Amino acid sequence: METSSADLSPSKPSWFTPERLLVIFCAINLINYVDRGAIASNGVNGSRGSCSKTGTCTSGRGIQGDFNLNDFEDGVLSSAFMVGLLVACPIFASLAKRVNPFRLIGVGLSVWTVAVVGCGFSINFWSITICRMLVGVGEASFISLAAPFIDDNAPVAKKTLWLGMFYMFIPTGYAAGYVYGGLVGDHFNWRYAFFGEAILMLPFAILGFVMKPLQLKGFSPAESKKAMTSMEIASLEVQDTDVSVVKGSMKSSKSKCAFVDLKEFSRFMKDLKVLLLEKVFVVNVIGYITYNFVLGAYSYWGPKAGYSIYNMSNADMIFGGITIFCGIVGTLAGGYALDFINSTISNAFKLLSAVTFVGAVFCFSAFCFKSMYVFLALFAIGELFVFATQAPVNYICLHCVKPSLRPISMAISTVAIHLFGDVPSSPLVGALQVMIILVPQTVENILQDQINSWRKTALILTSILFPAAAIWFIGIFLHSVDRFNEESEHPEGTTTDSSDTTPLLDGKAAGTTETSSEP
Repeated sequence: METSSADLSPSKPSWFTPERLLVIFCAINLINYVDRGAIASNGVNGSRGSCSKTGTCTSGRGIQGDFNLNDFEDGVLSSAFMVGLLVACPIFASLAKRVNPFRLIGVGLSVWTVAVVGCGFSINFWSITICRMLVGVGEASFISLAAPFIDDNAPVAKKTLWLGMFYMFIPTGYAAGYVYGGLVGDHFNWRYAFFGEAILMLPFAILGFVMKPLQLKGFSPAESKKAMTSMEIASLEVQDTDVSVVKGSMKSSKSKCAFVDLKEFSRFMKDLKVLLLEKVFVVNVIGYITYNFVLGAYSYWGPKAGYSIYNMSNADMIFGGITIFCGIVGTLAGGYALDFINSTISNAFKLLSAVTFVGAVFCFSAFCFKSMYVFLALFAIGELFVFATQAPVNYICLHCVKPSLRPISMAISTVAIHLFGDVPSSPLVGALQVMIILVPQTVENILQDQINSWRKTALILTSILFPAAAIWFIGIFLHSVDRFNEESEHPEGTTTDSSDTTPLLDGKAAGTTETSSEP
């Protein structure tokens, strides 16, 4: 089969600039986290029906009221999408070596859109839980591959700032989701919140298929072409085979497929072993897990805790507004600060440990006060410091490994921080509240005990930020090397087209990062 040289040359879109790529990825990230915030909002999540001592009953509202969920089931619902995310992240990261990564993002966003629509049409706890799992599957491709694309195309002097711009939409999206869910749930119905998200995401899902694909640094276009050519040759051989040997050919084809799958799995395990032997990556992710355990519980239970402790009637709006401001300012400040002091892995660890410790002090102090205004002031300052970690922690994940390992680095990091961080934290906090309710109490003390229980839980959660700061402090003393410019390994017979490693920038506009070695 003849293949023209034009077909083998990488496609370079003329209109697509690094700035436009960043804007598109930021918008997608915003919608992703608006969905997470919306399902945690009082407007969408709602509350169960209850009856007073006098026999007066009030009907429930939102998801929890419609499906009569207890707090533990409600916590499970918040973490259900993580199941799909954890399973699919490594798969998409591995597929990036054979399928163009930008097309994988398009597939993932399509699955996400369909799953969110399914959430709006759910009829019970199990149906919405399954749809939330599929939401996680759809999000997996984007989470694994977006950051490496941004890292490839960002100006050298602003790499961490660009990552900060991207990751600032995590807290901002959560917070906007609180506000969005509260408004839609209160004025319409919680189901419409999901339909609105699907409409917003649909254009980006379509864009992933119709736009010319981009190539990641460390991945050769020849690999995808070689895989396609092999499939086409195999198809022609089957078509030319005599009918009498079709069955034998099918058996041979199945054997070859099994061999390819085994080979892919072996390659994935080899990459995983290399990743887990990298001490810098492991220490960074352990600190990130500890940090995310706290942030995961805060993000889901924050509005309810604020309502219970400080009687915030509009907790969604208050927490949402503070988190939007602090998320934007804190995340951008963290990225800018690391670029200012020189973007190295050692400096990233220094920044992580410092801002996490200071943020923990302010957040812990906030919950010690009974005044809502003092709480909001101290908590806002604490959030500014806590959110400054987003760009530096992901910078380490991207630069402590070779370019070809960045997707799996981001995937395993994502799997770890959710599996051991915010996935268990939300249900555990919910289970704690269920246990407190089951403890025999006098009617007079129920309200006060509930307030104290939320305050104690918040203080315990916040104190976990101190170990996170200590773990990242240890990373300062590890021998670290920036591997961004290291050559990636490729299978035999494949070559890397260096001109395609920075598809949106001309020549050496992307610049080169100075390989740094810190004690």
